[in-house]
Amino acid sequence: MTEFRISRRAALGTGIGALVVTAGLPPAASARAWAGLRAANRAIIRKYYGAWERKDWKLLDTLLADGFTFTSAAPDDHISKTTFKRRCWDTQSALIERYDLQRVFGAGDEAFVKYLCRTKGGKAFRNVEYLRLKDGKVEAIECYFGGAGFPSAASASHT
Repeated sequence: MTEFRISRRAALGTGIGALVVTAGLPPAASARAWAGLRAANRAIIRKYYGAWERKDWKLLDTLLADGFTFTSAAPDDHISKTTFKRRCWDTQSALIERYDLQRVFGAGDEAFVKYLCRTKGGKAFRNVEYLRLKDGKVEAIECYFGGAGFPSAASASHT
């Protein structure tokens, strides 16, 4: 197995599309790749998205590190767990039906997750999130929005 090492700055500078091509991942039809991740980190990632589907803030809160930060183009620049709950969880969680994790790959305590999120209103949108894990918790997430649903198709105006 070939191992690719690239800094986060270089990866983000070239864009996710270039990173996917460089990594030689299979086409979207054969998604569900969990390449390069330890079983413990795969479990944390599954629990994280599962908590959103089950509307379980208590579980999600236990998965997020005390110093957790969230960044997106919304603009959310390294917002705290408390602000993340208020801005993201409280406004979006009830609108989400499920996540289809299409690609999950990474190394060590870092992962990229490409997902298709389906809303209760019958809409769907894709995002890519970079997760940094530490000591069994999600330490940071950087969200890169996909498609026309900025900041997300789950917003009240799109249900």
